[in-house]
Amino acid sequence: MFDLVEAFHRPASIREALRLLHAGGRRARIVAGGTDVVVQADPDIRSLVDITRLGLTYIRRAGGGWAIGATTTMAEIEHSAALRTLAGGILVAAAKECGSVQLRNMATLGGNLANASPAADTAAPLLVLEAQVAIARERSRRKMALSDLFLKPGETALGRALLVEILIPVPPRGARTGWSFQKLGRTESDISLVNTAAGLQVDAKGVCKWVRIALGAVAPVPLRARAAEALITGRKLDSSLLEQAGEEAAREASPITDLRATAGYRREMCRVLVKRALAECVERAGYSL
Repeated sequence: MFDLVEAFHRPASIREALRLLHAGGRRARIVAGGTDVVVQADPDIRSLVDITRLGLTYIRRAGGGWAIGATTTMAEIEHSAALRTLAGGILVAAAKECGSVQLRNMATLGGNLANASPAADTAAPLLVLEAQVAIARERSRRKMALSDLFLKPGETALGRALLVEILIPVPPRGARTGWSFQKLGRTESDISLVNTAAGLQVDAKGVCKWVRIALGAVAPVPLRARAAEALITGRKLDSSLLEQAGEEAAREASPITDLRATAGYRREMCRVLVKRALAECVERAGYSL
């Protein structure tokens, strides 16, 4: 696919990377791990801007939460002892499911999000963690909610900006809290047919104090299942209510039929995975239904 590429750049600063990206216009592409760019094989690409030397590979505490650099690989997240303590290790669990060992050694967190695939494995857990992304432009830098980044399949709100960092705030604290990530793929290393992430807290009587549910690969963009969340918040949890939440989440989905699965199958599996994720959250919260 690189037969038509005329220039390969390896800038030493974010400002230089942005200058090269703007100079290349629509025919320039950012590259880090390259696992998406190579597969897409876009014949319009004429220049590649490698951002792996910009100092964007890190996992560190930030204001009580976490900051993860955009070029941090899935393997680095998977093996991060620190991130295993974040929300029951939900992001680590998602990174472990992101393709083969070889792919995880190359694929980056920033690339997984900036590629804007509805099936991105890290999107759902980051949505339930209410993550933000830091975006650099030529003369400014700003933050936006991750939920605002995705516009449609393959398109984000980045434009000619550069995603430089993922910011995760302090998750809700307290006893009886549980988190879960669930993925269904055709094979162990395939992309998601459906994925879900959830987190919740129950009180001593089993009443849901708060809940977050996110869905992947069942709509044009990864999304929060707000109606399903509202359905169970403030109510005592039981198997029937979890089933209803799964059904509500499936109604919020708008899946497509493609070579991997039909829309109907995706919707049904969305229901199953949401119920499964909620049940695991309840179990990890130390409450028996």
